[in-house]
Amino acid sequence: MSDHTIIQNDKKHVWHHLTQHKALETADPLVFVKGKGMVVTDSKGDEYLDATSGGVWTVNLGYGRDDMVDAIADQLRDIPYIAGSFGSEPGAQFAKELTDLTPGLDRVYYSNSGSEANEKGYKMVRQRAHSYNGGKKHKIIYRDRDYHGTTIGALSSTGQNQRKTQYGPFAPGFVEMPHCCCYRCPFGKKYGECNIECAHALETVIQQEGPDTVGSVVLEPITAGGGVIPPVPEYFPIIESICRKYDVLLHIDEVVCGLGRTGKWFGYQNYEVQPDIVTTAKGLAAGYAAISVTITSEKVFEHFKQNPADPLSSFRDISTFGGCTAGPAAALKTLNIIKGENLLDNVNTMGDYLIDKLFELQEKHPIIGDVRGKGLFCGAELVKDRKTKEPLSDESVIAITGHCLKNKVMIGRSNRNFVNANNVLLFSPAFITTKNDIDSIIQAVDNAITENT
Repeated sequence: MSDHTIIQNDKKHVWHHLTQHKALETADPLVFVKGKGMVVTDSKGDEYLDATSGGVWTVNLGYGRDDMVDAIADQLRDIPYIAGSFGSEPGAQFAKELTDLTPGLDRVYYSNSGSEANEKGYKMVRQRAHSYNGGKKHKIIYRDRDYHGTTIGALSSTGQNQRKTQYGPFAPGFVEMPHCCCYRCPFGKKYGECNIECAHALETVIQQEGPDTVGSVVLEPITAGGGVIPPVPEYFPIIESICRKYDVLLHIDEVVCGLGRTGKWFGYQNYEVQPDIVTTAKGLAAGYAAISVTITSEKVFEHFKQNPADPLSSFRDISTFGGCTAGPAAALKTLNIIKGENLLDNVNTMGDYLIDKLFELQEKHPIIGDVRGKGLFCGAELVKDRKTKEPLSDESVIAITGHCLKNKVMIGRSNRNFVNANNVLLFSPAFITTKNDIDSIIQAVDNAITENT
C-alpha cells in the first residue's frame, strides 16, 4: 500500500489518542510502519530513534524481535484463547515465574490493560469491605500527580486535574493525599530538614476520613506521567507502617515501572516496602501482546473463598481478553529475555549514564530546573526561572519535543496532565539502549533547547 493511501485512510477513519484532529485537516499524521531495535520507520521511509519505548513506556525490548514473535505464534497455534474461568499453560507458568519475583505476593489475576488491572484491585477492596463491615471500609486514597488509568473508576483515583476535566462526575469514595515531589514540596520543606510530611500525610487523611472507612491506598512507586517523581528512601516504610496501623491495604501501581524499568523487577523493590496488591501492564510483554495483571497476597486472595455456600463470596469479575494466551506467552518470553540478556544490568548502567548526561545538560541550560529518575526512567523539569520555579509554558515544551522529532529523535513530555504545568521532558529508552543511543538523545535535546530558548 502506498504512503499516500495509508495516510489518507488514517486521516479519514482513525481517531487518535490524545490528539486535536483539527490540526490534521492541514497536516499529515505520523504513521509508523516498522521498527528494528530502537529505530522506527514511518510510511515515508524516514527513521526515528525512539527514546520513549513506543511512546508510553512499553516496547522495553526494542522492535523487530523474532524470538518474541515466534513465542507468540507457537502459543497461538496451540490455543489462542480460553476464558479466564479456565486455565492455560502460559497463564499458569507465567504466574509462577512472576510471583517468584514478588515475595509475599502469590496470586495473579489476568486482564488486558493497566486501567483494568487497577479496577480489579479497587473491586477487590470494595468487595472485601462489604464482607467485613457492610461496605463501610471502602474508601481508596490516591496521591496528587499520580495516574492510574483512563476509565471513569481509574480517573476517579487519578491526581492529574487536566486529565480529569470534563469527565466527571466521578465514582465516590476516592480521596486525594499530597504528592511527594521534593522539588515542589507541597509543605514548603527541604529534604534533610523535614519530617517526611508527604508520607505522614497519609495518616492525616485516614484520620480525617475515619479509619473505619478507608480500605486501601494506591500509589505509583515512582510517579510517571505526573513528572517522574521518585520518593525519598524514608517514604514507603512510613506509608507501609501507617497502612498496617489502620488495616489499610497497600496497592502499588507498577503499570509503568513493572518488570525492569527502574533497574529492579518492580519499582517498589527499590524501597523497603511490602505491598498487598501490585498491578502492572505496559512493558509486561514488551508491547508484543496485550496483558495486565493484578497480583495479590495470599491473605487478600483467601478472603474470596471463605464461604463457598455464599454465592456472593467469590470475586465475581471477568476480563474477556484476560483469557488471551498470547499475553502470558509473550510476558514469559519477555521475562526470560531480560534474564538471559542481563538487561537489568544494562538498565542500571545505561540509566546512570543517562541521568549523568541530563545533569550535564542542566549545568548548560538554565531552563532545566530539576533532573530526577531511576534506571531508564528519567525526567527533566523545565522552568522559566530557577529561583521562582515557574514552569516553562506548554507551548515552549512542545516546541522542544517537536524540534527533537523533526530531527528524528522521539522523546516524551508530561502531556495534558496539569493546567499550565506540563513541563517535564520524559526519557524511557528500551532496555537494550547503548551509550551511542543516549548520546544521540542528549544531543537532540541540547540542540532543541538551544534553538527554542
